[in-house]
Amino acid sequence: MVEFFFLPQFQPIELLKPFIIIFVATILCSEKNYNIYIKYLLTIIAIIPTCLLLIIQPDIGQTLLVFLSWAILVFVSGINLLFILIFISFAILTLLYVVFFIPKFIYIKSRILSFFNPDGGTHNFQSDKAIEAISSGGFFGKGIGEGTLKTRVPEAHTDYIVSVISEEFGVVAIILLLILFLFFIYSVFKKIYLEKSEKNKLVLTGVISLIIFQALIHLGVNIRLFPTTGITLPFLSYGGSSIVGVSILSGIILNLTKRKMN
Repeated sequence: MVEFFFLPQFQPIELLKPFIIIFVATILCSEKNYNIYIKYLLTIIAIIPTCLLLIIQPDIGQTLLVFLSWAILVFVSGINLLFILIFISFAILTLLYVVFFIPKFIYIKSRILSFFNPDGGTHNFQSDKAIEAISSGGFFGKGIGEGTLKTRVPEAHTDYIVSVISEEFGVVAIILLLILFLFFIYSVFKKIYLEKSEKNKLVLTGVISLIIFQALIHLGVNIRLFPTTGITLPFLSYGGSSIVGVSILSGIILNLTKRKMN
């Protein structure tokens, strides 16, 4: 998080993620006679500085998003599955070591332990209230402005926006929201299938994968499938940085899909 006296707070990573995807896709599609494994190594080197800066903050949620987007791009480019499984296993073990054995990340350890032990955990307040809000909203909700979650949970308008919507508009609103997301994702993948340029395919795959992962993590946190993280819901959560980042991603998608495919 960066804050200047003449600007509101913003997260540079929201602006950086789209360009990381483009940069990694460019490396993977480079026409220079590099060995394919050298290209993979260059992509790893490209994302390491960003991941290290995020871990230092610490921001494990955004680190996970960057890593997952990279993994999808490398996987789609045709890497040997055994290689990527080995690397992902190494990354997971490294992350577990950082979370469980470095004092700076003790709060993340507490969140994980609380997630697996709801009765004895001390970091379940937000998740419990979110589930309570979804349950109390029922199928059709309490009505606009009648929800109470947004006044009881910090940052409910960002990290728990789905629970707020569900409480006021009901589960039916969330179902419609998911249908819209699925239609949007289907439309992009349809364009990817028709696209001829390998670089454009990779960029579109990385961008839509980032949106998918971000939405899935947000929804999972709201219904207690995942531990609490500070991940916003694309297009809906309040926040200047998030909106700008998603707007850039949307602009990339529109730019690469607006042309008529042959």
